[in-house]
Amino acid sequence: MAHITGAGSDIHVEPKQVLDTIGRHMLVDGFPIVVDLENSQGVRLKDKRDGRTYLDFFQFFASLPVGINHPKLTDPVFRAKIAAAAVNKPSNSDFYSQQMAEFVEAMDRFAIPGELPHMFLIEGGALAVENALKAAFDWKVQKNYQRGATKDTGQQVIHFREAFHGRSGYTMSLTNTDPVKIKYYPKFNWPRITNPRVIFPLDKHMDEVLAAEEKAKREIKEAIQKHRNDIAALIIEPVQGEGGDNHFRPEFLRFLREITEENEIIFVADEVQTGAGLTGKFWAIEHAGVMPDVIAFGKKLQVCGILASKKFDDVDSVFKVPSRINSTWGGNLTDMVRSTRYLQVTDEDGLVENARETGGYLQERLHGLRDKYPAKVTNSRGAGLMCAFDLPDAETRSKVLGKARELGLLIVGCGERSVRFRPPLNLTRAEVDEGIEILDRALGAAL
Repeated sequence: MAHITGAGSDIHVEPKQVLDTIGRHMLVDGFPIVVDLENSQGVRLKDKRDGRTYLDFFQFFASLPVGINHPKLTDPVFRAKIAAAAVNKPSNSDFYSQQMAEFVEAMDRFAIPGELPHMFLIEGGALAVENALKAAFDWKVQKNYQRGATKDTGQQVIHFREAFHGRSGYTMSLTNTDPVKIKYYPKFNWPRITNPRVIFPLDKHMDEVLAAEEKAKREIKEAIQKHRNDIAALIIEPVQGEGGDNHFRPEFLRFLREITEENEIIFVADEVQTGAGLTGKFWAIEHAGVMPDVIAFGKKLQVCGILASKKFDDVDSVFKVPSRINSTWGGNLTDMVRSTRYLQVTDEDGLVENARETGGYLQERLHGLRDKYPAKVTNSRGAGLMCAFDLPDAETRSKVLGKARELGLLIVGCGERSVRFRPPLNLTRAEVDEGIEILDRALGAAL
């Protein structure tokens, strides 16, 4: 154990010692890279140990909207502004600041749909979902009391297979991707529904997808019939990320909106990964032409939280009653300053539209790999820049991902055998071509 003494003592770790130093007290099982935060740029991530540069199509778990060290975030004026916010960490739930107000103004201008006027902020995507559920429970129980209930009812959540909604509290009863993430922890036995994911190309698999949708609809109706007024919420990721980049037909998402409305169930869209422009619209649920009662957000927005509809005004909701939902920090002020700038850049540079257009080009190039390796690369799919394809099995995927990293491309898996792409919103066609060329070489070497 190292002891640091003296008010002027400096703490410095050499780049080559970073992994060993962290590993003394923490599990180090991520990318074997030491990020050079000063010299990485855009989609190019540099390893500080040896200077090697990687083409990064993962972007810190899809949380970097405009790449690393964007020029509009590294100019002296902005650096001074974010530094001023970073020196202290206010408890934003009780102490307000100009920086916080500017973030709320930016959210209002660029991100908040008119139908969802209520906002709650917290640190962490899982806690955003957690508080979406708490808001739904609170609303449903009160609605049931208004109808004459004599005890608390409205405490179950309909969710889907292969969902990932986080790993804290209530969310562990929803998440069902990798078993290691939830086993041994106590969970609620809430209704879990077949996820009628689209198999691409859809026109060749329509009958199969429609059959899965009908099964899911039956299961939802049966759950509502069985539990009646005890269903508080139905939650879905518009595209399931961790579970395998599973897409749903807009018609199915519209059905979810209709049945939740008919049965006084809060419809929650978990947009922690899909939101802030990745799919070619600011919110992925917009592709279906519906508006949920709650959107949970995070990642690219830096700050996590929920947006909620006026429906909650029907009761003494968590958005009115002090301390019903709360946290010390109420989001991180430094993150708010960064998010404000990200939102401005996204709007100024037309990056949601770029995600749609460049994402379409990325999908075309992935379809080309599917055609080149027809027995190995399948189910090529995407919405904007949220793209993926399948490989025969997890072992093959590990070989491809390892070879891609060896050749200088960072991509990751999801689901049982999928490979996913999470590049920044300002990705260029030239960068797509560069990434596909590396991926093609990796596939050729590994398959």
